[in-house]
Amino acid sequence: MKKLLIAMSLFTTLFGKAQEDENIKILTPPEYEAAICADEVQLLDVRTPEEFKQGAIENAINLDFFSRSTFLKGLEKLDKSKPVYVYCHSGGRSQKAARIMKEMGFTRIFDLKGGYSNYNL
Repeated sequence: MKKLLIAMSLFTTLFGKAQEDENIKILTPPEYEAAICADEVQLLDVRTPEEFKQGAIENAINLDFFSRSTFLKGLEKLDKSKPVYVYCHSGGRSQKAARIMKEMGFTRIFDLKGGYSNYNL
């Protein structure tokens, strides 16, 4: 049943836009950068491995959003009680990933507004 709910959520998020709510906060690049400097941050890059190799935020874990089974298995390994900071290239995939994480029980999800392309290193 849980897998069915996740699959249904995944399908609907592919066609809907994630919005900020009590579990998902969208942070500007300066807010995001300040937040990820904390210890024990779960920093998640949901771009493809090819995109990740071209540059990523230091200490990010790469879980390709388009590789569904690997993506979901990787999320299962994260600590749902700790904040997760997620980003993609421009913000679309990370919003969808945030919705899936919320459905899986993550309670503190922070998305980078505009994605990696908007993040000044």
